[in-house]
Amino acid sequence: MVTKLKEVDAVMVGMGWTGSIMARELTKAGLTVVGLERGGDIKPSEHFALPNVRDELRFSRRQELIQDPAMETLTFRHRPSESALPMRRFGSFLPGDGVGGAGNHWGGHTWRYLPSDHELRSHTLQRYGDKAIPAGMDVQDWAMSYAELEPYYDKFEKLCGVAGRAGNLRGQKIAGGNVFEGARKNEYPTPPLEQNLSGMMFAKTAAELGYHPFPRPSSNCSRPYTNIEGLTLGACQLCGFCDRNGCEANAKAGPHVCILPKLRADPKFELRTRSWVSRLVYDKAGKKVTGVIYTDTRNGEEYEQPAGIVVLSAYVFGNVSLMLNSGIGKQYDPVTQKGAVGKNYCYQLSRMGVTMFFEDRNFNPFMGAPGTQMVIDDFNADNFDHGGLGFLGGAILTCGHGDGRPISFRPTPPGTPRWGSAWKQATAKWYQHALSISLSGSNYGNRNHYLDLDPTYKDQLGRPLLRMTYNFVDNDFKLSEFCMQKAVEIARAMHPTILGEPRLRRGDYDITPYQSTHNTGGTIMGLDPSTSVVNRYLQSWDAHNLFIMGASTFPQQGAYNPTGPLGALTYWSAEAIINRYVKNPGLLA
Repeated sequence: MVTKLKEVDAVMVGMGWTGSIMARELTKAGLTVVGLERGGDIKPSEHFALPNVRDELRFSRRQELIQDPAMETLTFRHRPSESALPMRRFGSFLPGDGVGGAGNHWGGHTWRYLPSDHELRSHTLQRYGDKAIPAGMDVQDWAMSYAELEPYYDKFEKLCGVAGRAGNLRGQKIAGGNVFEGARKNEYPTPPLEQNLSGMMFAKTAAELGYHPFPRPSSNCSRPYTNIEGLTLGACQLCGFCDRNGCEANAKAGPHVCILPKLRADPKFELRTRSWVSRLVYDKAGKKVTGVIYTDTRNGEEYEQPAGIVVLSAYVFGNVSLMLNSGIGKQYDPVTQKGAVGKNYCYQLSRMGVTMFFEDRNFNPFMGAPGTQMVIDDFNADNFDHGGLGFLGGAILTCGHGDGRPISFRPTPPGTPRWGSAWKQATAKWYQHALSISLSGSNYGNRNHYLDLDPTYKDQLGRPLLRMTYNFVDNDFKLSEFCMQKAVEIARAMHPTILGEPRLRRGDYDITPYQSTHNTGGTIMGLDPSTSVVNRYLQSWDAHNLFIMGASTFPQQGAYNPTGPLGALTYWSAEAIINRYVKNPGLLA
């Protein structure tokens, strides 16, 4: 029997970055908000204190902050013709678990997407013509321009205290920053982190080759910082334990540091943990949702939480699963290409690069952070001429030590045995003398890449698991080969003692090893209800009081990490809800 609770103004399904931001904005506007989180509560003072937080085995290997696949996972196949099998352990990507979500274990990379990323289809057609988009590729413009979203990028950066250096300040290009970025109104909130030897070596060589290196923007504060919520973040300790770990210095931005202390103290907000939302209560005739059904995982009791506004603020897979399991919108069909829910699932091209070994350099790889890396954007997106290259998109090239942890970081030169005494000797010899250039590439929609419900496997609540159909395609391989040539060019110019073999994308996508947690698509935004799930304010076309946050709304994936755009989009949507929807409920676009 389902227990029906008292109605509230709004309910958040997931309390990571987007749920926390939206809940905070709505409570400041006077609305009563309930935040439902499937996992447990996480507080930095209890969970991220020294010495226990610097435990690579606990967090990186045993994945304490990661979703338990025994509760809910997804099935995977490369092609629509294949049968999908369930993931028994998350590997390629790591969805977060608990209050704060992936904002607890992310590395802190914080980007703004480029203006051309926001207008990918129209920009490509205008510059290269009607035949430039490869067959099978499905790319769409975002539902808002970079210029429209710029103030909200700025607001999210001020929430996080992002460390960086502007390269385009109000239209003026500034050497030392990213000269390819869209014009920004303000400088970054905090200066870049101090760069280490490896990053500076890369930057010097890249600049000599005519490229434009700059420090990676990251939400690892370079100094103590008080954010727009009046909450203070500490200064980065360069400990090397950012990604997959919490931060004992509260220097790495996250919902638990940047927003939740204010929310927890607000009487208009109630946080309910161990609350697993199974479906939305959908009034199809009225084109609205009346609330959500959730299970308290501690006792198995089911509850209905009525709400005037429902916000899906879960991870990509959670958002898409709830739409499909609630019968909202039309499932995408790769044969007819009709429907939009599940469409344009995209990932990211990573685990590519080249490693160099320098006998005469000592890098101290155990000291660093994601922001102690230098980047070039010269071969990202459409920052270079694609004429005649046969592919679209590009990659960022990154170099610098940020996480030389003792288990994960074991670089050895080509020809080294994979185990035994010779391997041990090589890891000891080269640990402080190895350096890699890494690539992170864009990934665009394909008609055969999508998410739907699996006909065979179910989760612990008895619902069909989400099924992923995805593989690398020709555009990905051409992009990887081109950008890898540039990485090898720079690596050779750095004159290493030994140059390793380039790691390239070849063959089918392997869902086993970690690559990135940058999944996008499935509830994509757009201006046409037949080809998108949400409008330009991230409002469902099929239920006017349902809003969907996060990277599931991205039409495709750029080369950058998605956290900056998803934070900006949440502020953008929250403003529309408060200033327009609350006053006059209905479709905003």
